[in-house]
Amino acid sequence: MTEESRVPVPWIAPSGRYARVLGRAVDVALALAVLVAAYDYAGDHDLLLGALMALALLARRKRPGTVMAVVMALALVQFLLHDPAVDPPPAHAPAAYDVAVLFAMMSVVHHSRTPWMPYAAGGAVLLATGAASSGVPVLGLDGFGDGQTLLIFWGLTLTVWLTAFALHTRRLYAESQAARARHAEREQEQRARLAAVRERAEIARELHDVVAHSLAVMILQADGAGAVLRTSPDMAESALKTIAATGRDAIDDMHRIVRVLREGRPGTQGAGEDRRLVTLDEIETVADRARTAGLTVDLSVDVDQGRLSPAEEMTTFRIVQECLTNTLRHAGSGARVDIRVREEDGTLLIDVTDDGGGALAGRAPVGESGGNGLVGMRERVELAGGAFEAGPRLGSGWHVRASMPVRTKKPVAARTSASTGNPEATRTSVRTER
Repeated sequence: MTEESRVPVPWIAPSGRYARVLGRAVDVALALAVLVAAYDYAGDHDLLLGALMALALLARRKRPGTVMAVVMALALVQFLLHDPAVDPPPAHAPAAYDVAVLFAMMSVVHHSRTPWMPYAAGGAVLLATGAASSGVPVLGLDGFGDGQTLLIFWGLTLTVWLTAFALHTRRLYAESQAARARHAEREQEQRARLAAVRERAEIARELHDVVAHSLAVMILQADGAGAVLRTSPDMAESALKTIAATGRDAIDDMHRIVRVLREGRPGTQGAGEDRRLVTLDEIETVADRARTAGLTVDLSVDVDQGRLSPAEEMTTFRIVQECLTNTLRHAGSGARVDIRVREEDGTLLIDVTDDGGGALAGRAPVGESGGNGLVGMRERVELAGGAFEAGPRLGSGWHVRASMPVRTKKPVAARTSASTGNPEATRTSVRTER
């Protein structure tokens, strides 16, 4: 829990059933105090009025405003019944059990959810005390005290009100802090769930790209090796070597993914220390494997050395790899693929088209649309802040276009040009065709 979400701990902070039991015990204790105070008076109505006030206080937590009104009404009856000329008077005023008025006011201040109720309760008690002390000449009622007595009552009332208001403010603060803590906890849980979803999506993309591409190449090579096994042993041997190399690379990638799943995120201690970084140079490798599987691949990569971050190079490689995989699966051997990767004005552009092996677009069997691969490519591009589109070409074939902003601004080194072999070249410019 963060520093901001810590909840202040009061001196006594019971919760649940214990808090309810303690609260009920306090209510009963206050009611008994009022009842005992009323028992000491000899008036005919003192005990009755005190008992009614005590009974009302039992509901002070749930209905503080109603309890305040009932206690004030009983106090008014007490004041009206007071007759100094009679000994003993029907009801004494003021009396010790009038402390119920302060208890009721305190309950309104502390428990009321309406902002104006605490101030209304305090003002009502001050006005009632002033009227009872000075009397109401219009009604022919005399007061029971002088100015000094009134100041004492008002001072006691203000002291109780300020104490209750301080407790009320502290309770609201504690509740707000608890709400913030719960909100922060929910946000943390939500972030954890979103991180887990992103992690699963990333692993799913990696698994799909590794398994789908490797299997597509291995299946086509195995079919080709089987077809020429008797007539051309050399070609069959070359196909089997390609199958073995592809399988070994796939196993290495699978081991890396499994290691990440077991030990943590890539880059953490022990999880990604020996992680194989995929670069643009490996696009030529997958293109060669596609060529050995029967595709005609025209590849052009024109990007400054060091211009792309490792994540951007990984995204570019996976998009090209998935496009070649889809062409192998749906167009088959004999198809022609044109791959263009270039960087213009801070934007990386990837354009891959194939001729579909001469078949009309849209004739791929149902259920073999490569939907997971398209979803994975779109997710990768969108995570990089780019745009992605894919669809059939007019006539035959398929096209894939992706654009991503380049975040790395300065080239850090020169990469050897594959077309010229010049180590001083400042751009990667690869254009090969078979």
